[in-house]
Amino acid sequence: MWAALIILLVLVLLPVGRSAEVAVAIGALAGLVFAWRERASLWANHGVRLATILFACYWLPALISAFGAVAPEKSLSTVAILLRFFPFVLFTCLMLRDAAIWPRIVDTVAIIVVLWLLDAWVQIFTGYSLAGASDAGRLSGIFGAENLKLGPVLAVLSPFLLAAAGARFGWRGLVVAFVFALMPILFAGSRAAWLMYALVTMIFVWRQTRAPLRFAMWGMGAACLVAFAALVALHDSSAFAARVQRSLLAMQGSEHALDEAAAGRLRIWGTASRMIVAHPLAGVGVRGFRYAYPAFARPGDAFVDAKTGEGAAHAHQLVLEVLSETGIVGLAFWIIGAACALRAWRRAGTPARERAFAPGLALAAMCFPLNTHLAFYSAWWGLLFWWLLALYCAALAAGDDDATLEATRPPIRPLL
Repeated sequence: MWAALIILLVLVLLPVGRSAEVAVAIGALAGLVFAWRERASLWANHGVRLATILFACYWLPALISAFGAVAPEKSLSTVAILLRFFPFVLFTCLMLRDAAIWPRIVDTVAIIVVLWLLDAWVQIFTGYSLAGASDAGRLSGIFGAENLKLGPVLAVLSPFLLAAAGARFGWRGLVVAFVFALMPILFAGSRAAWLMYALVTMIFVWRQTRAPLRFAMWGMGAACLVAFAALVALHDSSAFAARVQRSLLAMQGSEHALDEAAAGRLRIWGTASRMIVAHPLAGVGVRGFRYAYPAFARPGDAFVDAKTGEGAAHAHQLVLEVLSETGIVGLAFWIIGAACALRAWRRAGTPARERAFAPGLALAAMCFPLNTHLAFYSAWWGLLFWWLLALYCAALAAGDDDATLEATRPPIRPLL
């Protein structure tokens, strides 16, 4: 349990600046100790094997890109800092091998998300949360007005909330949990989060119905709930209305309108594409995007800061981030890693899939390529990404005797 608390402490501290790094450091140091103690049998743990492959597919492209980076000091320091994730993942895989603890892991993560949602609801009604006043344009919740990541984080972690609610209360629990998370995610104003939450909802509806007709019926019901919530948000939130109005600019079809609707991301994506053409093999170097940006931006690009000589911080899209910073080599490694993660899922038994479903779906929503993204090689989003990967690898490998899980978790109830 002490190990589980350290792992969960990473999530608890996530809204509080860089304090989550303390829990990561503790887990990483403990991971090195336990990995050394179990070195003779370490490779027998297929969670450790999977984590090693996935980390290699993530870290090696960053290392390769650093040799020809436009900002070698930044790239090399990033490569060094990324190493902290690997022993933390080993710690997670070695400490969460008991299948009986996994329902409590999922439930605890769900409780944390519920507390964040309660705080967000308070901010919706009062304008204030535990982190202070809301941002003028978006609901900021527990993360504060200086760190507008509430929407993406809630959407990514929503599979834990929905899984726990569905397992304990059936379809009624799913509906309540869906509605409870919906309004804060809408008010948080991140369109990427809206899409991620829609994907998560579709997967859960299909998982519960398992039939096209019932899926269509319950999908229409979910769409009606979303439409009603959106109407309420349009009436009560000028910031949400402005966000929707900006999105509707895309209907005009012109390049300028599309760029405005995408909050300037078309310019960033165009610049990223020119970086890729100029540095196709290994990119401009991990985390070197902002330093290379001015050289590839078109004249008058508002993202170029004349004082610092830097541009947009990252590509705002996973595939473009990987290609522009680590090149074709990096994309090939990422595809291999995704294939290995999916192969591990397909080869796992039903109880292992049940354990890994919530973190696996969270990762799928987080990495869905037809969306905008935060930077996966950054300190903050990268930490959440690897925290979920650690849970995914550990869940697939936990418990040789999976009968324990079947005895401790109620079966999923169908909607009809």
